[in-house]
Amino acid sequence: MAIEPTAMADLFESITSSQDVYTVELGVHFALQILFWWLPGITLVSLNYLAPSFSTRYKIQPAEKQPTLLDIGRCVAVSICNQAIELLLHFCLLNYYSSRGREATVRMKGDLPSLAEFTRDFVLSFIAREAIHYYLHRLLHWRPLYKRLHKIHHNFTAPMAFASQYAHPVEHILLNVLPITLPLVVLRSHVLVLVVMVGWDLLATSVAHSGYDFFLGLAKMHDRHHERFHVYFGSSGGFGIMDWAHRTNEESVVQKKVD
Repeated sequence: MAIEPTAMADLFESITSSQDVYTVELGVHFALQILFWWLPGITLVSLNYLAPSFSTRYKIQPAEKQPTLLDIGRCVAVSICNQAIELLLHFCLLNYYSSRGREATVRMKGDLPSLAEFTRDFVLSFIAREAIHYYLHRLLHWRPLYKRLHKIHHNFTAPMAFASQYAHPVEHILLNVLPITLPLVVLRSHVLVLVVMVGWDLLATSVAHSGYDFFLGLAKMHDRHHERFHVYFGSSGGFGIMDWAHRTNEESVVQKKVD
């Protein structure tokens, strides 16, 4: 059973028919950053200034720990640099694919995936993303790598939405890009799966770093990671599955200390 085409699917099909797949793939990634990272990030950061009473009520950490405008500006600048590096690497990869006569990194043309195919690729990519992110994140907390790479991200002990991409460029590629894209490339998933996976991941990381105590507890878990360092290593959109499995959620860590 194929997913019924929508107006958006028809539009995308017409775009892929009139444009080369490499340009479309870059455009899709750029659009996802705008729609699911920049717009939510701007909205969440603006709450502190547009709705201060609401912001104060839901902020996890006290006002004296919140980032200043200078901190926010520095964070935005680093994030722009990381996204530019990511875009450049993506361009180089697609240029290599083009020179070898290969299609884009994911399937861009043909019919929409069946519901079974979409579900299979989504579930497999989700599981792989969770595992890759968790173990790489734990590795980045190894002292030599932490000092050289991961410490930059932990400059924000009280994070805000833009801090999700405030990182060393190497960490940004390893932790923010690789876990979500590698499974999709290996599976040769349809671009529709990529849109859902990457869109969710970008939105979840913005929310998890927002510093607000809502959205299914995502922010509260990651806020505790920035505050305590040795809990909640799992990805922002994974709802603590890997931390539960490895007993690195806060309750398990506290219990181990008691035992």
